[in-house]
Amino acid sequence: MMSNNHRLPRLPGEWIDRAHSIEFEFEGKHFQGFAGDTISSALWASGQRVLGRSFKYHRPRGIFSLANHDVNGMMQWGQKLNVRADVTLLEMGMQLSAVNTFGGLNKDPAKVLNHLSRFLPVGFYYKAFHGKRLFPRWERVFRTLAGLGKVNLSTPRLLTPKDYAFCAVLIVGAGPSGLAAALAAADQGADVVIVDENAQAGGSGGYQIGGELAKREATEALLVRVIAHPRIRLLTGIYAAGYYTDHWIALVDDKKMTKLRAEAVVIAAGSFEQPAVFRNNDLPGVVLGSAAQRLIYRYAVRPMQRAVVLCANADGYRVALDLIVHGVMVAAIVDLRAHHQPCDAEVELAAKGVEMHTGTCIVEALPTPGCSGVAGARIAAFANGVADAATARDIPCDGIVMSVGWAPAANLLYQAGTHMRYDDLVEQFVPDALPPGVFACGRVNGVYDFKARLLDGERAGSAAAAHVGFGEKRSVSVPVELESSSFPWPIVAHPQGKNFVDFDEDLQLKDFENAVQEGFDNIELLKRFTTNGMGPSQGKHSNMNALRILARLVDKHPREVGTTTARPFFHPVPMALLAGRGFHPVRRTPMHLRHAAMGAYFMSAGDWQRPEYYARQHKDRLECIREEVDMVRHGVGIIDVGTLGKLEIIGPQAAEFLERVYVSRYANLKIGMTRYAVMCDETGVVVDDGVVARLAEDHFYFTTTTSGATAIYRELSRLNTQWQMACGIINHTGAFAAINLAGPQSRKVLARVTTLDLSAAAFPYLAIREGKVAGIPARLMRVGFVGEWGYEIHVPAEDGVALWDALVAAGSPFGIRPFGVEAQRLLRLEKGHVIIGQDTDGLTTPFEAGLGWAVKMDKPFFIGQRSLQIVDKQPQRQRLVGFRLDQAHGGPAPQECHLVIHDGAISGRITSIGWSHILCAYIGLAMVTPELAKPDQTFEIRITDGSLVVARVTPTPFYDPEQRQQKEEA
Repeated sequence: MMSNNHRLPRLPGEWIDRAHSIEFEFEGKHFQGFAGDTISSALWASGQRVLGRSFKYHRPRGIFSLANHDVNGMMQWGQKLNVRADVTLLEMGMQLSAVNTFGGLNKDPAKVLNHLSRFLPVGFYYKAFHGKRLFPRWERVFRTLAGLGKVNLSTPRLLTPKDYAFCAVLIVGAGPSGLAAALAAADQGADVVIVDENAQAGGSGGYQIGGELAKREATEALLVRVIAHPRIRLLTGIYAAGYYTDHWIALVDDKKMTKLRAEAVVIAAGSFEQPAVFRNNDLPGVVLGSAAQRLIYRYAVRPMQRAVVLCANADGYRVALDLIVHGVMVAAIVDLRAHHQPCDAEVELAAKGVEMHTGTCIVEALPTPGCSGVAGARIAAFANGVADAATARDIPCDGIVMSVGWAPAANLLYQAGTHMRYDDLVEQFVPDALPPGVFACGRVNGVYDFKARLLDGERAGSAAAAHVGFGEKRSVSVPVELESSSFPWPIVAHPQGKNFVDFDEDLQLKDFENAVQEGFDNIELLKRFTTNGMGPSQGKHSNMNALRILARLVDKHPREVGTTTARPFFHPVPMALLAGRGFHPVRRTPMHLRHAAMGAYFMSAGDWQRPEYYARQHKDRLECIREEVDMVRHGVGIIDVGTLGKLEIIGPQAAEFLERVYVSRYANLKIGMTRYAVMCDETGVVVDDGVVARLAEDHFYFTTTTSGATAIYRELSRLNTQWQMACGIINHTGAFAAINLAGPQSRKVLARVTTLDLSAAAFPYLAIREGKVAGIPARLMRVGFVGEWGYEIHVPAEDGVALWDALVAAGSPFGIRPFGVEAQRLLRLEKGHVIIGQDTDGLTTPFEAGLGWAVKMDKPFFIGQRSLQIVDKQPQRQRLVGFRLDQAHGGPAPQECHLVIHDGAISGRITSIGWSHILCAYIGLAMVTPELAKPDQTFEIRITDGSLVVARVTPTPFYDPEQRQQKEEA
């Protein structure tokens, strides 16, 4: 087991609990950490420097920001992918692996891409996509290499709740300025919520010490007051991921998303420390100064043994002081600035004899063998943004700490509509005009001095409270910054490259130069062509340097270049949290418990639960379905069809209304008869079908598909409101139960429970009758989806169970058996009946689906008529046909959605297929090009393993083409 040999002695305020050790695995090796450790801090404490590999070149990567702001520490934990190692707390027994590797972190063969970078210039993937010959090969390569983490398709659905919250003032960021703002607002009477993405509050006041313990003490005193204040709610481990209209903020933690509405918002989100750009600046051991300080003060981990500190501000000297205090030897301080006013930390370091170099840069980080760490820093004189190679010399070290500047965490401000301006004094964009109710303070506001940040927080908090009606805004004077904390050009060119600007996408300095040379010299175009800032870290460490590079290349000031558009979410949000708790309405028919008692295996049909088949002991699924089909074909079966949409329309213009919404005629439909109904949208595409029955001159009862019931009722209601016709529409879908009794023996079964005349003469095919069945008032239709003599019986929902029981009892002497959806689908397939939405899609017209016989183009008007008139004059794109496989076919069968191939090109798709026991063959429906739709035409189907199966076009119905089974009495 790897020991904690880089762990420091106990420190005041450390976040770890040394009394509780935690064992875990990473890449097959055993490690140990403490409760409160993150994955990254525990690995670093054990000497594990390589935590992952980069996306494009598969270069080794280690800790960089330790703040969940970079992509270096992303790992796989079982079914959880892309776990953020920097902030994810250790759990006992974790088994972790690095993402984006092939065969493991150390033996990743894809690291060869690092040596092929010259052949993978910026934008190569765009250019590689051109050409039909090369595209398929490139596509396979890209699909193999792209993506982070491995999706486990057996992962159970995560149920994550949504929460809602409200407050007068929301403060984003619990650093020194945010805490001061919270106290100021609450003291004036406002209800305050303060959120921070870190596990504990305090922000930089808890780790950027630099020999000034008074900062920590002041921060701790603020925190004590905040926790004790009755009007402040402090929420940690939560980040504000997006700002929406009217101060609606999306707050995300590891369990849920909270939608918070505030009356005023104070952004105290701080800033992101920015890296310097030099060769090999991504090696494990090259870290940001703030990351080194977090390791020390939060997790008591020594970042390295011997460091070179690259700085361009007072923060860098404070980092060096923190390193020395905790046992790290500072080999040298390299300051990009040629001249500056020495700070207290610099004076103290000089007194300790630390070697200092001003007007100097790091040209290159020297790698250890295998590039798994830092062996030294090559430094050189630096003037006017250019390194003097003639002055280069090497300094041995095992770590490089960078502190050259900051970029404001201003994403929420941009999303709120803040107008920003570039401030030359602090070398960053700062708020210039804030929207009403939005305030900013601290580093995001360009204020870096600790005492000034406290004053700025007090100012913003007071102003926010006053904005919502609590007290008067305080007059607070915030001192102007005396020196910039950001260097304007921390970028060093190198002829061999590998000086990275964007660590997510492995973008080098030369990539930006090449992009501008190719004409992508606008910040938005540059972003999209290079993909800078489009990775998981969303440009937190790359956007500012990219902006500087573009400004210099086009000879403009950064304010002229501007920034890219900030959109929610600026911080990655798990898809499970976006999806929420997965609320799915479930509807059950009145006979649901009867189905369950009969062994039904349920499936979802829209919102409804329907029996897929009925399980029988010692028989598999296919055997059960086949027996259900045989019973309907040779005896009698019963199926619950109560999920169908059931609508009623009554009124003088009821027939005219149906004429307008369906493609067939209904004005001439005789009372007591039914007719098939097809509905199209305005484009002539089939959207639904069903059966229309006429009960009286002004009274119709009709059905829709299960999935379309709600939408069709809503659309018909809208149309009736628009047309103002003299008729009313009633939705009976949930109010009526419906049962289909089908099979050669169905008439005999029904005759046992009704006095209605069921003869073919009195009750012909497609007729509707009203009467009593088992003493229950019912509507009976002689229609059938399955191609056998049958009755569709509709009764009030409360009588559904009684009807079911009565029919099952009456059919017992005939061997009645319930059948499910799968048997029904196979039965209808044998009859060649179309299922809308399965055999059709969002572009299918009635002519293409073989339903042209139902379309009455000579009607004055129906929805979709105008489009169909145009379409009918054009060559068809596709046509639905029946097909059959050779009876001798014994290999794998095609499946729905398998492609039809003709002359090497895709010429269609399979929409339905199944084994017909009665026909002893595989039969199906396919949407194919017109040239393949001729009878006896053969075509090939490409199945899952890539092989081809020959099918022959066959007229439908496959079974009983003369319709004798439905019309002639047994």
